[in-house]
Amino acid sequence: MAHIIEISDLNCPELAPFFGLTGRQMRSKRDPDKALFIAESPKVISYALDAGYAPLSLLMERRHIEGDARDIISRCGDTPVYTADREVLAALTGYELTRGVLCAFRRPAPRPVEEVCRNARRIAVLEGIVDPTNVGALMRSAAGLGMDALLVTPTCCDPLHRRAVRVSMGTVFQLPWAIIGESPADWPYGGLETLHTLGFRCAALALTDRSIPIDDPRLARQEQLALILGTEGDGLCPETVDWCDFTVRIPMAHGVDSLNVHAAGAVAFYQLGRH
Repeated sequence: MAHIIEISDLNCPELAPFFGLTGRQMRSKRDPDKALFIAESPKVISYALDAGYAPLSLLMERRHIEGDARDIISRCGDTPVYTADREVLAALTGYELTRGVLCAFRRPAPRPVEEVCRNARRIAVLEGIVDPTNVGALMRSAAGLGMDALLVTPTCCDPLHRRAVRVSMGTVFQLPWAIIGESPADWPYGGLETLHTLGFRCAALALTDRSIPIDDPRLARQEQLALILGTEGDGLCPETVDWCDFTVRIPMAHGVDSLNVHAAGAVAFYQLGRH
């Protein structure tokens, strides 16, 4: 049965996950039992529940309790539901809630790269992409356009960042993903060696003199292929490009040199994904 709690100020420590914790605190490695993430909107929360994630608490506008969050609340059993009017919640969280509903979930244990890539033929690898909007958009494109899994390097934005989760529209709970490496020093050499050991040929999306068009038939023929995309602006580091088996470009028109990383990813996933 739902446990509804009316709130009016910041003195309730149970509200800390929604507005009082830093990203580092929410990913705590020292105390993994306290690690958590935030999902926003009934649809995204529903996907997290479908995937088996454990809800810790809900925060929502009062009008949603008997509205579009009703099914979510019933699925969460006796999970606490903190509620107030929109104006109060905006003041507490510092931002307008998308559709007025947030849920704090227990963060799952990290998955090994080997487990995530088992039986995968096409994977995406994100190198140092720090914008959560781009990470979320890439996750959604990878899930929808034929990637079997997604890996992020240790310097990449957390795929369970609140904005990344929201932009992914919950696909972060559907597409297997993992962090490749324990520290920044593990990439690119250690990470690329792991991918090669797992049977992947690696394709760097980069503009170089030796890059081949993305529709080159050699790429489609690869049994296992990892598509590696780099950070906004600078792209992939030179060492990554040098260690990859292919360097790939998307042919452009009208003198345009490149696309935003999430647009480039969508094109690459469509062209080379397992349809």
